[in-house]
Amino acid sequence: MAATRAELFACLDNLGIAHTTMAHRPVFTVEEGKDIKAKLPGGHTKNLFLKDKKGALVLISALGETPIRLNRLHKVLGCVRLSFGKPELMREVLGVEPGSVTAFALINDVPVNGQNQVRFVLDRAILDHQLVNFHPLKNDATTTIASTDLVRFATATGHAPQMVDFAALHDD
Repeated sequence: MAATRAELFACLDNLGIAHTTMAHRPVFTVEEGKDIKAKLPGGHTKNLFLKDKKGALVLISALGETPIRLNRLHKVLGCVRLSFGKPELMREVLGVEPGSVTAFALINDVPVNGQNQVRFVLDRAILDHQLVNFHPLKNDATTTIASTDLVRFATATGHAPQMVDFAALHDD
């Protein structure tokens, strides 16, 4: 059963993570939410749910403007070619709908045989921002937390992030 927004906020509270949330119309792309982002401080993110050809699952959280070269990323991550995960798989593993992918969905990744199903990859540039913004499990609101608290949250859910400098990948 996927966590509710209230359960997510309770988790953040239990971890001592300060958070603020602004409700807004549902947004499905980085572009659609430009006017909303203008009202919120901090780094704004995009999140990609990916699957490699062997079935490994990856959640990437990056700054909205960061280019992500999927054709090169698999080499950096040491996996095989990556493609977008199917919506059904996203619902099953992360408990969110397309357009609502978020680092906060890591709360829903239930370990199988003692291991989380999703590998969490974080854009190193996110840590250049004191505050970062993510959908709180649904795309009709945005929750702001400290970037260092994002790392704490991910680690607390068993997903210590793998930091990747996506800007360096783009320069190759």
